[in-house]
Amino acid sequence: MAGAALHSSGSSEQRQTPGRAVTHASSVVQSLSPRETLLSLGSAIVSITIVGMGLSLTMPLLAVRLDEQGFSARAIGLNSTAAGLAVIVGAAAVPAFMRYFGVKRLLLLAVFVSCLSLASFASTQNYWFWLAVRAVFSGALSALFVSSEYWINALAPPRHRGFVLGFYATSLAAGFAIGPMILGFTGTGGIQPFLTGIALFLLAGAPVILWSGKPPAILRLPGVSYLTVLGSVPLAAFAGLLHGAIETACLALLPVYAMRSGRSAETGALLVSLFSLGNVVFQLPAGFLSDRMERGKLLVWLAFLSLCGALAMGLAGPGQFLLFCWLLVVWGGIAGSLYAVGLAHLGSRYQGPDLASANATFIMLYAAGMIAGPPIAGLGMDLYSPNGLFFSIAALLTLYLALSRLPHIKTE
Repeated sequence: MAGAALHSSGSSEQRQTPGRAVTHASSVVQSLSPRETLLSLGSAIVSITIVGMGLSLTMPLLAVRLDEQGFSARAIGLNSTAAGLAVIVGAAAVPAFMRYFGVKRLLLLAVFVSCLSLASFASTQNYWFWLAVRAVFSGALSALFVSSEYWINALAPPRHRGFVLGFYATSLAAGFAIGPMILGFTGTGGIQPFLTGIALFLLAGAPVILWSGKPPAILRLPGVSYLTVLGSVPLAAFAGLLHGAIETACLALLPVYAMRSGRSAETGALLVSLFSLGNVVFQLPAGFLSDRMERGKLLVWLAFLSLCGALAMGLAGPGQFLLFCWLLVVWGGIAGSLYAVGLAHLGSRYQGPDLASANATFIMLYAAGMIAGPPIAGLGMDLYSPNGLFFSIAALLTLYLALSRLPHIKTE
């Protein structure tokens, strides 16, 4: 695999990794056989994929339940914003929790808290109680994602890191796509959808218990701060923010885009599916490519192609619907690849506790993008309906590309 590489990933990562970051995590990786490494990676990926199913089932369920109770869109949006803020706060604390509990125990604890949260949602319809539970639930989710992504990044073989993270991103995207389908079978009424969500989260704990072997351990606090991560690999870190903004804006507003274009809500759901399909299809090729070129430069190219795609869809508009749908699949895949490549770039620069801190920074920025993306894209749609959705996203991509051109920003 490495023979055709433009740059050897193994040597590149050794050159880029700070010396202080070599810790017990790397010794755990070296002590695992190829079979043990594969089983450990597989358990983490399968577990977080099942979590993705439960999460994507739960998010629309909560919105529908609040709407059925007569709450305004603003109140529903506030509930989601509280979730995003809780992810930011929770992710900041995860590296310390991983050191205290251990990665495996923290994952299982987060699964348990998630199940309790879902049971609490089912037990009452009180808005403010739901708001508090939503914050706890989101904090548990941040622990699940930061811990599992650290686990995967730490164990991924350096030469194949991009491919492994591309596979992870593909699997997670598939999990997010399956969740709403399950909701179609369970319905949104009664306790059954919440019980299904609880069952999925419990199932997510099974691979961690049965197959995980020895996950990477953390024996000290991180030697780098979140600001240090931002300063050393800004392109990788802000790729998380950019992806969070684009993904959340499209998932929230593509149905609105369809209806403002004179099409049905069902067509809007189709557009969301096409956008998600691109995420599933393009992650592995992007990860494979990131093992063969400098990841910072690949992030810049992905952002540039995403900018071109956003402008093309804004100009094509709903009047050329078939072309628009094809562009949406390709564009969704290219923009979605920012996540996996950004994670791989962080993994090539940090190890051990410092990698945990870098992963936490990435998730915090992703959550910030989740909060900021929909309002920015919504403002664009209000100013220039409906194609302002894509022009506002193009503006965000332009800012990212401008960041990459600053004199002190390195792309290697």
